[in-house]
Amino acid sequence: MPLQRRKFLQVAAAVPAAPALLAQQSAPAPPAPSAADVQTLATTTPDAAACTTVPGFFTDPQLAALRRLCDLLLPSVNGLPGALDAKVPEFLDFLIGVSPAPRQQLYRQGLDLLNAISSERFAKLFVALDPSQTDQILGPLRAPWTYDPPSDPLANFLREAKADIRTATESSRERADSAPSGGRRPRGIGLYWLPIDPLV
Repeated sequence: MPLQRRKFLQVAAAVPAAPALLAQQSAPAPPAPSAADVQTLATTTPDAAACTTVPGFFTDPQLAALRRLCDLLLPSVNGLPGALDAKVPEFLDFLIGVSPAPRQQLYRQGLDLLNAISSERFAKLFVALDPSQTDQILGPLRAPWTYDPPSDPLANFLREAKADIRTATESSRERADSAPSGGRRPRGIGLYWLPIDPLV
């Protein structure tokens, strides 16, 4: 009797699945898709995508001004990576984008001032100025260093940006990889660095 119950339960459990299995066997296979039905996805070359820079926080003119400022303040010297080599503009674009509102305003206002002053004096944006013209606009960096921040908005921005550019460059992987093995890592000295840095 127990054996018969067991067989009954086994058969009863298999009965609901039987119609489904028969339906699957009798259903015709779906037709293969035609060439017209196949959709292709547009692809890009990985190298091209990796080289494309999309600003995340700054506008295009602001980011261009920041790039020029980075190159002027901390260029590459004697094989030592500069701020552009260390991708400092891209890093600051991210960092300032997640910073408190006052820091964001400082950078946006400062970069806009660089472009506005350049346009007023030389009829072109800061990124397009020659060295003698940028030297005039970055004059506030030659003022004696003090603990109190400058009252002039441009001077205050340049002072803060200088410190950020230097820190980001010296702490970058590119700068670390360029350090001589077993030796002291050299410090970067840019066009406007030495005369106004009291610690050097």
